[in-house]
Amino acid sequence: MKDRETASDAPGGFVRDGIWHSVPPLPAATGPAQALILVDAQRAFLTGSDAVPDAEELVERLSALLDRARAAGALVAHLRNDGEPGAADEPGTPGWELHLPVRLSPDEHLVPKDGDDGFEGTALGALLDERGVRRVAIAGVLSEMCVSATAAAALEHGLEVVLPRDGHATYGLDAIPASVVSRVAEHALGSDPEFVLSADAVAFTAPRGR
Repeated sequence: MKDRETASDAPGGFVRDGIWHSVPPLPAATGPAQALILVDAQRAFLTGSDAVPDAEELVERLSALLDRARAAGALVAHLRNDGEPGAADEPGTPGWELHLPVRLSPDEHLVPKDGDDGFEGTALGALLDERGVRRVAIAGVLSEMCVSATAAAALEHGLEVVLPRDGHATYGLDAIPASVVSRVAEHALGSDPEFVLSADAVAFTAPRGR
């Protein structure tokens, strides 16, 4: 039986019953973020044969986000997951290391975690509060796990969340393409985050508590 609706990576719409339906593009972010939360940008997920699809392009976008956040004086939080023994991100293994360089400073922090939610049991919430951050951009891996859980927790924390559509990624699930898994993860977050089509549309500014 022919699928009535097929997902497409092509921007601007979708195909249903063999007919192309256009969808208005997502707008640019309505305002600059005061912090960048990079979720689990670790070598286990971004390098080698077990990396997420299109990892090289994702790394370029994450690097560009990081460069702009630093240049603007925004707060940067690198989340690093401590995986269980035997996991690809087990502490002390090559896969556990962050792929992007960390420049520890009052504006840039490494936040270890051992679960999906980057706020639970970590210093992230206090760090953002201390600096007066009210609006964050979130990017990284994996879409339906740590990115989604951290975005949901940020919303519960009372923060505005900007989520660039091409700034997070995951793996395929059985016969479901990775891009579809990422879109479903976005959908599950509801309408509260501000979704933007491209990481290039995300701007930054310094938090008022700097």
